[in-house]
Amino acid sequence: MQSWVLWVIVAAVLGTAELMAATFDLLLLAIAALAAGAIAGIGLGIGFQVLAFAVTAATLAILVRPVARRHLTGHPHLRTGVAALIGREAVVLAPCDRDAGRVRIGGEEWSARSYDPDLHIPAGTRVDVFAIEGATALVHPQEEPWPN
Repeated sequence: MQSWVLWVIVAAVLGTAELMAATFDLLLLAIAALAAGAIAGIGLGIGFQVLAFAVTAATLAILVRPVARRHLTGHPHLRTGVAALIGREAVVLAPCDRDAGRVRIGGEEWSARSYDPDLHIPAGTRVDVFAIEGATALVHPQEEPWPN
């Protein structure tokens, strides 16, 4: 059997293993095996084939792997639902205290309570949403800017 066929078989086995493992590392080795198969296909010896495999695998591991990992795992998580409301600004519609209140968060009216149970927040105050418990926003007044 010709050596290029063996390299293609190695590449196919690594590619199949990559489909099962989904690590991306085996795919890089499969590509390196195909490069070694190409060197074997043009008639160069086993030393050149192994060298082509090693150089291609190392190059892909150094250059491609970090970029691919960053793209696969580096995206910020999109906050949706009530988690997206935390940290948003709201306006108090009905006074908020430890028991009840109403706020408008981004055009929607929510029941609210003061995050600090001893704090009374009058209507018209701009507040920040600290947390959501069920269908109730826990809010706290925005602080005044630092004096100059």
